[in-house]
Amino acid sequence: MRAELPGPGRWTTLRRLMPVPFRRFPEFLRAMTARHGNVVAFSLPWRSYVFINEPALIKEMLVTQQQAFSKSLGTRVLRLLLGEGLLTSEDPLHRQMRRIVQPAFHRERIAEYARVMERDACEFADRLRLGEVFDARAAMTELTLRIATETLFGSDESESAQTVADSLRLMMNEFPYMLTPLSALRQRLPLPGTRRFWHSREVLDRIIYGLIERRRGAAGRNDALSLLLAARDSETGYQPSDEQIRDEIMTLFMAGHETTANALTWALYLLAHHPEIEARLATAVREGDDAYVTRVVKEVLRLYPPAWIIGRETLRDVTLAGESFIPTGMTVFMSPLLLHRRADFFADPDRFDPDRWQGAEPPPFAYIPFGGGARRCIGEDFAWAEAAIVLKALIARYHFALATDAPVSMAPLVTLRPAGPVMLRVVER
Repeated sequence: MRAELPGPGRWTTLRRLMPVPFRRFPEFLRAMTARHGNVVAFSLPWRSYVFINEPALIKEMLVTQQQAFSKSLGTRVLRLLLGEGLLTSEDPLHRQMRRIVQPAFHRERIAEYARVMERDACEFADRLRLGEVFDARAAMTELTLRIATETLFGSDESESAQTVADSLRLMMNEFPYMLTPLSALRQRLPLPGTRRFWHSREVLDRIIYGLIERRRGAAGRNDALSLLLAARDSETGYQPSDEQIRDEIMTLFMAGHETTANALTWALYLLAHHPEIEARLATAVREGDDAYVTRVVKEVLRLYPPAWIIGRETLRDVTLAGESFIPTGMTVFMSPLLLHRRADFFADPDRFDPDRWQGAEPPPFAYIPFGGGARRCIGEDFAWAEAAIVLKALIARYHFALATDAPVSMAPLVTLRPAGPVMLRVVER
């Protein structure tokens, strides 16, 4: 007889998660893993869940038994925004489109993108003034938007990009409410949030399809959109439709600016809290010590992984590690935000310590800021390069001090954003 997985009762779950469960997941899961262990089952009246916080089991989900899982409800909701892009599509479309998109992220392409990143980061640094107080989140969003448009679209589409960013923000703020049991009804009611959501979707479509039309007749361009328009699948000869290209560009655009903007914001926030680490980073930048820069970025992504939650749904009965039985139709998810703060893998896990990465590496799949397996983020090298280049450009010139003592909390939406402004003051290095 199979033993039931441990976890809280339904009343406890309801009390701790309502009214918007998605927003309350981080604290709820911390409490439940502390009480029940690293495999926890819980239920809401409309859905049952299993949370896994164990690297070996996560590897089984993402690699060994990946065919037993499909994308989760949260990902299906994201399709309302992103369509059938790499983040949301299932096989065989995902495999086919990954082959088509991959050339846009080959090493030589990343090297070309890096030149754009460095130029834009230096121009941003030039515009800062000593004593200026600015919102790091807004500033990093503006900078990564420009980089994303120039690398994805081959030109500075700043005006359109800001409209896209505003629309994405509105849609992502609506996301947690679309995971509730009344989401289907909510989508059909003329509520203010629902109207904003669908209006934003229309705005995004007009912009992206307009860019596709303008690029169709352009020759000799090497931006990601132009590469996609000219692409064919090497195995099947398939050429993506404009709709499929829209979905991929929208996915790349969201990932290419939203997640990196978050990571850079958290990086500047952490460095302002730890001036001794910031000073050491400035020395590393001056001396060309890229290894230390990488350790800083790696540690930021450990503490504040932009993709803070990853979900799947079982297509059949699954037994993980020979003992954790999960029936068909269950939502199974993991959270890098919690996984990366396990004290048995990361000593003093809440401490910002780039030097921890000089020692032994944690077990495989204990550190997964970009996911893992066949669906590992295709833009990982792009993100590493952008984060390092922007940090070096800023820290080489300035020290950034906290402009307020107000704490900055996390907003667990589609990505892990700061809950409010991150106000910093520009100080001479």
